[in-house]
Amino acid sequence: MKTKFAYWVPNVSGGLVISKVAQRTDWGFGYNKELARTAESVGFDYALAQARFIASYGADKQLEAIVMSTALATVTDRLRIIAAVHPGLWHPGVVAKMIASADYMSEGRMNLNVVSGWFKGEFTHYGEPWLEHDERYRRSEEFIRVLRGLWTEPEFTFRGDFYRMNSARLEPKPAQDPHPEIFQGGNSVAARRMAGRVSDWYFMNGNSLDGFKEQIADVRAEAALHGRTVKFAVNAFVINRPTFSEAEEQLRDIIANADDEAVKGFRDAVTQAGRSSKEGKGMWSDSSYKDLVQYNDGFKTGLIGTPAQIAERIQQLDAIGVDLVLTAYLHFIEEIDAFGRQIIPLVRALPSLRDAVDAGAVEELTPEPIAV
Repeated sequence: MKTKFAYWVPNVSGGLVISKVAQRTDWGFGYNKELARTAESVGFDYALAQARFIASYGADKQLEAIVMSTALATVTDRLRIIAAVHPGLWHPGVVAKMIASADYMSEGRMNLNVVSGWFKGEFTHYGEPWLEHDERYRRSEEFIRVLRGLWTEPEFTFRGDFYRMNSARLEPKPAQDPHPEIFQGGNSVAARRMAGRVSDWYFMNGNSLDGFKEQIADVRAEAALHGRTVKFAVNAFVINRPTFSEAEEQLRDIIANADDEAVKGFRDAVTQAGRSSKEGKGMWSDSSYKDLVQYNDGFKTGLIGTPAQIAERIQQLDAIGVDLVLTAYLHFIEEIDAFGRQIIPLVRALPSLRDAVDAGAVEELTPEPIAV
């Protein structure tokens, strides 16, 4: 299989679970530099830096994502970096210049995750208006169209509802051809339509196989209407242990030690965001308390067990059309090292079932893992 692997850059304090369980993970640059070099050495393809500006779910310290991503690119040779950015807090022309410069300096390794926004306070605290759900995605789509125009055209003019460009030029262009990869997430109809029209990659929160299949089919159909293709990535929290019972016990321990106040605060924010889409099916709209202890529903994806069990689960994800697995851990450096040495070789040795599933030759995949 040719599945690609990414990890969440812990550039925000508190780790990747909202729990008081011990986490040997640090948000500082020294730790992240060592982590990036470790991930690169054991076969990871991408690293995604989070965008946060104020504390949420206990994350009281944040290093800005584009700055962190550019710094990580200077201490690695192969790893592709994805910086997250919020339209509304940034002007697309400024971001286009920053990412083009970083891509040029890193010889084609800088990419962008466009986050339409779920955390209202992050906008209002900075004096920016909080738009209605679908309007945030309309703004993001314009944002991406401006990025692409500046990155690919000698001179770019744009007249939108949110942004205007007047014979704008950008040099040097990015090193990547045709431009840095553009990622986005979201579960709502507005998010899916936007992905089909303008994005290169569609990120999905943790889910069941059927949940992933439904999203993939929907976004693919939208992309086909515009003569495009989109790649798919899933979020997963990895608990890799010698036995399944040990992995399961670790999961129980994380949830039992959840930071109740922080989880409830996060739940209040994201429930409002998830249900604010017109159809009420945005991200987190059906997430349980336990799901939200890992703030992108990463437990649901099921990368919990022995190396062989996790590799088999990744084979199932590949079979339904997943191209990239975005991973998070309790103890990032040692667990990413173990994932790269124990699991990636197993995945590479497994056959891809994607063509067989697409052709109907494989009717059923292995049953879902045990529920959280």
